[in-house]
Amino acid sequence: AQVIAMVNIRRATVEDLLEMQACNLVCLPENYQMKYYFYHILSWPQLLYVAEDANKKIVGYVLAKMEEEAQESHGHITSLAVLRSHRKLGLATRLMRAAENDMVECFDAEYVSLHVRKSNRAAVHLYNETLGFKVHDIEQKYYADDEDAYDMRKDLKTHPRKRKNKGAAIVEELEEQVEQLEKLTVVDDEEAADGGKDGGADQFAESNDGGDAKKGKKKKKK
Repeated sequence: AQVIAMVNIRRATVEDLLEMQACNLVCLPENYQMKYYFYHILSWPQLLYVAEDANKKIVGYVLAKMEEEAQESHGHITSLAVLRSHRKLGLATRLMRAAENDMVECFDAEYVSLHVRKSNRAAVHLYNETLGFKVHDIEQKYYADDEDAYDMRKDLKTHPRKRKNKGAAIVEELEEQVEQLEKLTVVDDEEAADGGKDGGADQFAESNDGGDAKKGKKKKKK
């Protein structure tokens, strides 16, 4: 737990690219020239994240991009890696979720895709069981050594940060507030019909505050 707390997940900068490339070379057979990292960070700076330990060393990263010219705007995970010394700490999950969140929040992505070797059972388990990806297709001889790849996708339409979902949540909250105000207005009108009561304004304020607090608690549970 102490090790996890000492690893910080943050958005990558240009200064991190060399260490990201070094991490890639150690962890994966699929390697990229530096210009490919620059292409990603210049095009989609929101979608590159690193895991940095207490000594400011990059121990993991996610390299992602947007496929904005497709029929549906969607994100794609180009590469994900975590050094062996820092595996099984949940860092890959945290990196992936950070990238997913920004795909939705910054680009309103409909889904996110990735490719993974059929033989990489640990990665397939992570994507399928932990992160909710599903196999969409199998791409024959996708890799340089002719191994097949799973084309995996995750639907982001119901993601809580999706713009339309944010809008629906705001509308729902406004409707609740209107309903609460209508109830309070009815109570106030009844008191006025009875000739009014001493301290009526204070009672109204107390009722209003209490109602909002309760609504706030209920909202959090959702």
